[in-house]
Amino acid sequence: MAYISQEHKKELAPRIKSICKKHGIKGTLAIRHHSTLVLNISSGTVDFGDTSTVQQINEYHYKTHLEDYKQAVKFLDEVLPAMNLGNHDRSDLMTDYFDVGWYTNVNVGRWDKPYRREEI
Repeated sequence: MAYISQEHKKELAPRIKSICKKHGIKGTLAIRHHSTLVLNISSGTVDFGDTSTVQQINEYHYKTHLEDYKQAVKFLDEVLPAMNLGNHDRSDLMTDYFDVGWYTNVNVGRWDKPYRREEI
């Protein structure tokens, strides 16, 4: 069963925050339902495309979905591995067996406040 503790989030946070700072991103880390590490991005210099609504990044297909936004792909290439540091995925889809340490989720904007792109 997927589980991530507040202590583990605190261990991962410095590396994730340094990557965000390096790319000019402002965001917060949270844990949802004790099983998902969530990065909520509120503003930054990176262009994620249409951000008029919340954009949930698909961690498996973001390179295809954001292929026109190289800076966004470069950021995600760095931050997603940092969010999964120490994680495991021993899932077997053929037998409908799921075994992960925890899930990850990246949101660009919020339901009540869209992502704000800042100029450099």
